[in-house]
Amino acid sequence: MSSTLCRSLLSCVALAGAALALPPALAAQEPLLQWSGTARFSDGEEEQWIVHLRVEEDRLQGDLLFAAGTGAVLEGIERTGGLAFRFAGASASSHIHCRLLGSDVLSGDCVDASGAMALHLTLTPSARGVGPDYRDDGAARPRARDIGLIVGVFPPGPLNAITDVQGVRVGHATIRQGDDIRTGVTAVIPAPGDLYARPVPAWIYSANGYGKLIGETQVREFGEIETPILLTCTLCVWSAARALAWTLMEADSTPEHTINPVVGETNDSWLSDMWADPVSAAHVREALASASSGVVAEGSVGAGTGTTAFGWKGGIGTSSRMLPESLGGWTVGVLVQTNFGGALTMNGAPVGRELGAFTYRSELARPNDAPEPQPEDGGSLMMVVATDAPLDANTLQRLAERAMFGAVRTGSFAHNSSGDYVVAFSTASGVRRERDAASLRVAPSLSNPQMSPLFAAVVEATEEAIYNAMLKASTTRGRGHVYKALPLDSTLDILQKYGVLHWNRTLPR
Repeated sequence: MSSTLCRSLLSCVALAGAALALPPALAAQEPLLQWSGTARFSDGEEEQWIVHLRVEEDRLQGDLLFAAGTGAVLEGIERTGGLAFRFAGASASSHIHCRLLGSDVLSGDCVDASGAMALHLTLTPSARGVGPDYRDDGAARPRARDIGLIVGVFPPGPLNAITDVQGVRVGHATIRQGDDIRTGVTAVIPAPGDLYARPVPAWIYSANGYGKLIGETQVREFGEIETPILLTCTLCVWSAARALAWTLMEADSTPEHTINPVVGETNDSWLSDMWADPVSAAHVREALASASSGVVAEGSVGAGTGTTAFGWKGGIGTSSRMLPESLGGWTVGVLVQTNFGGALTMNGAPVGRELGAFTYRSELARPNDAPEPQPEDGGSLMMVVATDAPLDANTLQRLAERAMFGAVRTGSFAHNSSGDYVVAFSTASGVRRERDAASLRVAPSLSNPQMSPLFAAVVEATEEAIYNAMLKASTTRGRGHVYKALPLDSTLDILQKYGVLHWNRTLPR
């Protein structure tokens, strides 16, 4: 695994042979070979592409990146006389075949299934450290605070997770089947006890309503949530909702009644075949049964298994904030499912722009061309907000609206086809009420000025939860496509360049 350029085909082959003996964990962490170059299409347009080859399970495998971390999985790789491979074309049923010749520089044509030339590709060998560092480092990836990315001024809770709010539990079911299913279910259980008999105050805020959020209207009507909250894939919501409803009713000895499951989604179809309806009742029950009040798994897990964000792999992320006693002493926790576009900004540093990855980049480069939709343009963002502050539906609405401010800080602009929702609830015992209570109740409440610290806390926690989702997410391949994890070394260089790390060291003590 040398960092020097691969200057000839023979040395490339020799290096590949040597790499076969490396431990799989090491071989999976760094590209065996990397080329970068220009793809010139038949209409004269050009794009900058990156090709990675790696050893995985004693086989040579590869990825082609054509936008940030977005790309295609290479198949049928051959190294004889140069480099040949194929990858999925514009449609799921089409493939592009490339055969490149040369030693220092690889060059050749790529043809479609009919044999017509699709593009001409010229690649130059690249040393690691040249361009973004797209290592597949999986579970070893850090959270924001692990790299000194400190968001805001309020301290996090002990777990820096939504489970810092007492009584909240989170569980996942991760579904990876064959080459085409990369999805899952994430369950958030708002509070202990029978949620149907004693719902929690809640509100759902729709910043951009392009989505399939089941249960929204009853939550708005009653200002309460009576079931766990599930997150999953877009076309999985109905299967998940049915499974949740029947699982809860089968365990309920109450006479016949209806139930209002709350199920949100994001579109993970670039990596997962959501048309196969991959979520079953068993997956929903797994997510519910695994829910705990401890550490929350983040990244490419549960409902975040196949999601993306800002042109890289997205996923599940969480964070929390604890207010000092002078400001109420309340805790706010946030969990996100990231799957949206924009220009990634971290503590104000223009990470997406520095890495050359942001929405409308191709349109700005070719202003006279008709726009072409990209996988990262739309998507959605689900945000779940929990607090132990005694809030009712009205004040939870105000809190939920502020969560979107945290998303905006990361670079979101709520794209037309991005379903951006916030589900907010309070776990305070004093504001929960019996479903069929006949007597008046007196519930604690906060004054309007007391809400401001909670607003600040939810903005900070949402922003950091999104960073955690992206930093923890690992490279994922599915449906012939790949989304690379956010390049850590390159990102850290940018954050250091703009001086946005370790801000906590400058706060007064």
